Amino acid sequence: MKKQMFLTLLLGAAAISTSIVEAAVRVEVPPAPGIPAYARTDFIPHNEEWAAIVFYREPACVPDGFNLLNIVDIPAAFGCPLTVAGFEIWENGPPPIDAAPIFSNLHGLGAVPVWFVSWPDLREQIADGVLTITDLASMPSLQVGSASFFDERLHPIGGAQHPNLSIVAHGRLLDGRSFQFEATASLQIKSIRIAFK
Repeated sequence: MKKQMFLTLLLGAAAISTSIVEAAVRVEVPPAPGIPAYARTDFIPHNEEWAAIVFYREPACVPDGFNLLNIVDIPAAFGCPLTVAGFEIWENGPPPIDAAPIFSNLHGLGAVPVWFVSWPDLREQIADGVLTITDLASMPSLQVGSASFFDERLHPIGGAQHPNLSIVAHGRLLDGRSFQFEATASLQIKSIRIAFK
């Protein structure tokens, strides 16, 4: 009887500890370092005319020779100030450095850099698989913007069962015009709206 009770307690404790280990964990960004990238370049939202590149870290901190299309730069990107904050949900505890969360929600810290360039020009620029900050900054069509409102919701590939991305941003360009930028994307559907006024 004692042996059976002991086994029951042991199995119960194992079930509880397993459910604790497998519970989703919310991680605040910061203090967690957030995405190990400078900008969103794994998927560049664009319509036929314009492309938008959102910077999660200050553009001035991007190394001149770094290929932004490589996306992550570990650990160097962590040394650059974030332009966003929010949280990530990790399926099985604290995040490993080489994995993706199942969900993240980021909002702007007041002035998120969003750079707009001609999509036909950018498509030509990245045809060789390389895009540096210098390449981007020297594009004649570049319109530098600062989003006073920014919200990104992401279920990333490699983390979520049904990957999708939603970005809503608005703010001002350096020339004083306002911009509105909305993007939604999943594996099947893409909708991009970029407007300047």
